[in-house]
Formats: sequence, C-alpha cells, structure tokens
Amino acid sequence: QVQVVESGGGLVQPGGTLRLSCAASGTLFKVLAMGWYRQAPGKQRELVAGITSGGGTNYADSVKGRFTISRDNAKNMMYLQMNSLKPEDTAVYYCNANPSRLTWGQGTQVTVSS
Repeated sequence: QVQVVESGGGLVQPGGTLRLSCAASGTLFKVLAMGWYRQAPGKQRELVAGITSGGGTNYADSVKGRFTISRDNAKNMMYLQMNSLKPEDTAVYYCNANPSRLTWGQGTQVTVSS
C-alpha cells in the first residue's frame, strides 16, 4: 500500500508562488496515476491536477496556466508548482492516486491572503 505525506504549504500573498511536495512510500507509486486535490472550507474536495505514470498531465480549468504538476518516480515524489496564486486557491491540499484509492494524508494548508 502506498502512503503519502504532503508538505510545502503556507501563507502567501495574492500573486505569489508555492511549491507543494508529496512523498510517497512503496514500490507501486511509479505505476500509479496520481493527483493533487484540494478542499476549501465548506466545499467538497476537488481534483486540481492529475499526472499519469508516464507524465501526462491534466488540470482543472480554475488552475490551468498557473499550476504545474510533476513527478519524480526515482525519488517517489510528486510536486505542484503554484504560481499567480489567488485568494480562491486557499484550501487544504492533498495528494492521492487518481482516482483516489489511497488513505488520505493530513494535507498541507495553503492560504492566499494579503
């Protein structure tokens, strides 16, 4: 079973940048399609970016052109580069398989505010 731990969140001003990291355990990571999800207060968790085992990517319209998902299978790591952050990007961010089938981690809080 693959387990994940997210990190890299924080408080940033509108227009700022953050890079989230997802550290995964287990040998299956490299064959899994993965994704970054987020959950804002009072809203359902949503997929914001996905990446296949081979590196193909897809994005929610709300983050397209601002966020970049990537992975390093040799290091069992996945990343989310977030640029031009907006207040509406404020949420707890999680990584999981896509579709989600792993145990959810604790996530990492991203707050965009002036």
